[in-house]
Amino acid sequence: MRDLTYPPIIVAAKTAFKLLDLTFEITGDEHVPSSGGAVLAVNHISYVDFIFGGFATQRAKRLVRFMAKRELFDHKYPGPLMRSLHHIQVDREDGTGSFQTTLDYLADGEVVGVFPEATISRSFELKAFKTGTVRLAAEAGVPIIPLILWGTQRMYTKDHPRDFSRGKTLSLTVGEPLTVTTKDNAVAQTARLRSQMADMLDRTIREYTDHEDGAWWVPRAYGGTAPTLEEADRLDAEEKRRRAEARRATRQQRKAR
Repeated sequence: MRDLTYPPIIVAAKTAFKLLDLTFEITGDEHVPSSGGAVLAVNHISYVDFIFGGFATQRAKRLVRFMAKRELFDHKYPGPLMRSLHHIQVDREDGTGSFQTTLDYLADGEVVGVFPEATISRSFELKAFKTGTVRLAAEAGVPIIPLILWGTQRMYTKDHPRDFSRGKTLSLTVGEPLTVTTKDNAVAQTARLRSQMADMLDRTIREYTDHEDGAWWVPRAYGGTAPTLEEADRLDAEEKRRRAEARRATRQQRKAR
């Protein structure tokens, strides 16, 4: 797979990291394989997670092809960039095509980035996981590499203004590979993956050097003021309802023309 865009994008990203005076706390990145297909399972707390998720594989000199919603590819600005980086568009209404495309990528030895929660967690704790991550890895016969990001929510996330001020610390914790097969129960193995990543997240939060009690970006269980999982679920449901109403209104306007 030819990558004309990815190398200069990485250089530009590293330059931006220096300008932002970011401090990276990276642990476990030796678990990223230097060759062969793998599924990188990443927690989702920010709109910029795909940028920093890809940074976790730099030691192994691997490029990550992220699965992302189709709307990003349809947009006139990020769309061409997403396609040039060979990311994988996902149709939330019908994911059959993207599943097969991802299997093809994995068979070709690519690292594919997946967000098992599917959407950003407003509580910054782990939401429920979809089984697709496990099913992909099992079908392709590749390992799952769990990755926890922390600190990215301080830059750009739901319900809060963007903040790209200098001097933030970002933690990237890579866990030991998880091996699954088609003989395994996908639901049970998904619970196993979530449990492993929950332990990693707990450790990462507790060891985070920039921790601030009472901060909006810290989970309630760790002394912050972020929504609880239950409150976040309610906010997610309200957002989903508003989007559905907006889509219905758009369809009605089109019919009226």
